[in-house]
Amino acid sequence: MGTAVESRRASAVIGAMQNFPPGVANEISTALTDLLADVFTLYLKTENFHWHMSGRHFRDYQLLLDEQADQVDAMAERCRKVGGRTIRSIGEISHRRRLMDSDALEQSPGAMLNELQDDNLRLVESMRDVHALCERYDDVASASALENWIDEAERRIWFLFEAARD
Repeated sequence: MGTAVESRRASAVIGAMQNFPPGVANEISTALTDLLADVFTLYLKTENFHWHMSGRHFRDYQLLLDEQADQVDAMAERCRKVGGRTIRSIGEISHRRRLMDSDALEQSPGAMLNELQDDNLRLVESMRDVHALCERYDDVASASALENWIDEAERRIWFLFEAARD
């Protein structure tokens, strides 16, 4: 088991390898970890709606939400690569997340799709804020990853919008 001092030293070494000024690795990894909490929340909500979807387009909705749940991943590794820490528990996800759960017992397919669309729009806004932070500190790799994640989220938004139209 490593001590807190060893952990801080490892973070500093990784951060230095990235050529970040002191504290920048923590700032970037904190922003990415907050995003990760939202991504986990969105993932769970997407799976929830996938499990509870019904109606005449059931199969289409199932396939759409299955694909979307698979796309929502990969931020934790980036947090570690820049020398930071990432989520350790469901409690931490609950504390950090900005997107809300859906505990509704009954929702129409359209309401579910609209809620996921709204969440993805909020997620894109947050990703753009973190992208600006990464660009400010010349964290090209994180900025590039965020560009891909933004593109994937925009694709989800588009598909959700089109699927919700009747």
